[in-house]
Amino acid sequence: MKITDVRIRLKDEEKLKAVCSITIDECFVVHDIKVIAGKEGLFISMPSKKSADGSHKDIAHPIKTETREEIKSAVLGAYDSALKEKQETPAE
Repeated sequence: MKITDVRIRLKDEEKLKAVCSITIDECFVVHDIKVIAGKEGLFISMPSKKSADGSHKDIAHPIKTETREEIKSAVLGAYDSALKEKQETPAE
């Protein structure tokens, strides 16, 4: 598996920092992966839906730890790049 594209939409909220989509092997897209600011730093939250009991259930998620780490690394790397680009772009 290779992550071939990451698209970031920055958010300016207390905990939600970005929402992104990843493309895997140029043929499969996962939308609505969230970058969240937690107590111990940034982490990613996979797409989920709210159940009738109010809990959230992932609708797509990696099975292997290595795959989760690969996705996390790609998403947080793209997030850092988007932040730097935003800082370098003069405000209008």
